[in-house]
Amino acid sequence: MKSLFLLAALLAATAQAAPVTYVIDPTHTYPSFEADHMGMSYWRGKLNRNAGTIVYDKATGAGSVDVNMDLSSIDFGLAAMNTWATGKDFFNVEKHPSATFKGRFDGAKAGVPTQVVGELTLNGQTQPMTLTIHQLKCMPHPMFKRDFCGADASGSFNREEFGLGAGKDWGFKMDVNLRIQVEAVAKE
Repeated sequence: MKSLFLLAALLAATAQAAPVTYVIDPTHTYPSFEADHMGMSYWRGKLNRNAGTIVYDKATGAGSVDVNMDLSSIDFGLAAMNTWATGKDFFNVEKHPSATFKGRFDGAKAGVPTQVVGELTLNGQTQPMTLTIHQLKCMPHPMFKRDFCGADASGSFNREEFGLGAGKDWGFKMDVNLRIQVEAVAKE
């Protein structure tokens, strides 16, 4: 009888596990992308500055993601391309300095979500976007002694839907692959 009571108490505690808020570690999080270059090759780049939070309930797999990406930190590995991309002919970072992805976890299997269903805001426009989660792992942080999680997720979008059609007349494809690898530490 005592064992049955302990098991019931353990199950009740597990069922009531609270979601945890994690703060994105900008030194271990670099959203990256690849975009067509006139059908000849793919340009790859990353965004070097970002911030945000993740709320995650490990018992149920429920939660949310909010990532803010600083477009002025775009890095193609070519200074001239970075300057063009942040200028008035493309991202126009003076007018739209950031992009955001906000979504909710979905498709949990054994407490681990398989996707993030949300919205990408870019160039002042918001469109639906789903990211597939390829990996998600949580463990105690060895230095901070708090829980931390890491994940790798990707999806794609059509940049023309965000008013970013530059190069289309020259044969550039409009599809962009977005990959967000993220690490986040539980708030104190």
